[in-house]
Amino acid sequence: MVRYVPFDEPLPSCKPIPRPPLTAEEQTKYDELVEYVRNIKELPISSNSNETQMRPLDDEEQAWVTQECLLRYLRATKWKLSDAQKRVEGSIIWRREYGVRELSRDYISPENASGKQVILGYDFNARPCLYLFPSRQNTEKSSRQIQHLVFSLERVIDFMPPGQDTLALLIDFKSSTSSKNPSVNQGRQVLHILQTHYPERLGKALVINIPWFVWTFLKIIYPFIDPLTREKLVFSEPIDKYVPKEQLDSVFGGKSEFVYDHEKYWNAMCDMANEKHKRYMERWRLLGGGIGQSESVLRALNEEQFQEELKKFKESSNGSAATVSAPGISQAIASSSSNIPAEMKEAVTADEIAKAQIDNNAVAEKASAVSVEEHLANVSLEDKK
Repeated sequence: MVRYVPFDEPLPSCKPIPRPPLTAEEQTKYDELVEYVRNIKELPISSNSNETQMRPLDDEEQAWVTQECLLRYLRATKWKLSDAQKRVEGSIIWRREYGVRELSRDYISPENASGKQVILGYDFNARPCLYLFPSRQNTEKSSRQIQHLVFSLERVIDFMPPGQDTLALLIDFKSSTSSKNPSVNQGRQVLHILQTHYPERLGKALVINIPWFVWTFLKIIYPFIDPLTREKLVFSEPIDKYVPKEQLDSVFGGKSEFVYDHEKYWNAMCDMANEKHKRYMERWRLLGGGIGQSESVLRALNEEQFQEELKKFKESSNGSAATVSAPGISQAIASSSSNIPAEMKEAVTADEIAKAQIDNNAVAEKASAVSVEEHLANVSLEDKK
């Protein structure tokens, strides 16, 4: 059966792998980072050193600074608290300056008219899949091409289910030409944005049909790719090792007969993402707002799952300093259903919240991958001519 729109959720058999609990030292650093961000009164609207206009964090910015978000920045900085503080602040300022929330579907739409970026399905660890097809490049090199990727990243994040905060990137270079691929400068810009402002978001990058000029490009930008990202790159392996065939595009060897029709896909995908984000924000407000709420609770796919995630908070709490208001979460438990068991209706204190989410995140996979270093060492421009 032909499909024109994204899958709404992963297969029931596809589950995120939970992370182990934080150590006592990691928990302390997390608590300190939470407190630091909560005490931010205002930040500049741009990174320009001459910028004098400041403003406090608005609702969207506070809802962006979740428990998982802070843990991602701590992991990315190898748990150096001062570095994590600067990075979180820097990303908030960058999001303002870059205009991430102002990138509209109508402005970005011409970039995706050919279907060069597609959100479709989930991998075995419930990561939403973002497909890139360089051969479908339909516009001249410009800043909007990079804005397009940022727009797609924001949408694929909306598609993440509870317990998963990373994505799978699937890239098919078949029929691609050197003129349709990004320049080295664009590549470096994209890497900087991904590694600086979307840390720990890439779960797997699966690449197939790689031509010689892409290997040459990889050789040039490889020194700029951080070591943790390199470990997530997989080249020329069967994609169904990582993504169930039922939700894998047939181009990659799957059973999903997806056909890109811009009129059918674009608005449907944007509407689905917007609806998920709307639900996310409604729950954020229901739980009392503020810094450090749980993405697993906010991203629950339905009311039953929402109640389950709330219950997990209480069951896995360990008395750390939390960031979600107790009245807010207690009200959410009480109001979400009149049939909630009595033990769920007990007041959930703020100290019971902060630790709960770490058991719902994905751990680094041990799946074997073709060594990037081996490829880059063995493939040369002369060999591929």
